[in-house]
Amino acid sequence: MTMNLRLSCIAALSSFALLAACKPAPPPAAPVASGAPEAAASSETRIGDLLIRSARSRETPTAGGTGVGFMSIVNSGSQDDRLIAISSEAATSVEIHQMSMADGQMQMRAVSDGLAIPAGQTVELAPGGYHLMLIGLSQALVAGQTVKLELQFEKAGKVSVELAIAALGT
Repeated sequence: MTMNLRLSCIAALSSFALLAACKPAPPPAAPVASGAPEAAASSETRIGDLLIRSARSRETPTAGGTGVGFMSIVNSGSQDDRLIAISSEAATSVEIHQMSMADGQMQMRAVSDGLAIPAGQTVELAPGGYHLMLIGLSQALVAGQTVKLELQFEKAGKVSVELAIAALGT
C-alpha cells in the first residue's frame, strides 16, 4: 500500500469513528451510578435565567481521542445570552460544533463565535446538530461515571456541569 493510500484509509476510519460517536441516541433517563461518589450527576443546573438539563456524553474506547457532550439549555429570561467558552480538566480543549448536511454530505464545523441562547427559548445540543466536542481526552470516558465541564455564558456567568456518561450505543 502506498503512503497516500494508507493515510487516506486512516483519515476515513477516523471520520467514521467520529461520526459514530455523534449518532442519534435518546438521552438517558437518569445517570447510571458506578458506586463512586462522583458518578451521580445532577440532572438540572441553574445559573441566572438559564437551566441546563440532561447533560450527557457517551463512553469512549481510549484516552487521547475525542468525546461528545449533549444537553438542553433553557433561557427563561427576557434577554438573550450566549455560551462563549467551555473547559474541562478531562480534555485538552472543548469546542462547540455544528453538524449539518450540505450537498448530500454530512459536515461538522466548529462554531467560533459562541452559541446563542435566545430569550424564552430552549437550545438543544444533541446528536446531528449542535454538540460539544471534548478534544484530547486525558483518559477514556467510562459508562456510569461523569465528566465535569465549566460553561461560560456571556451574561449569566460561569457554571459547573457534570456530563453523565452512557454506554456507547444506548
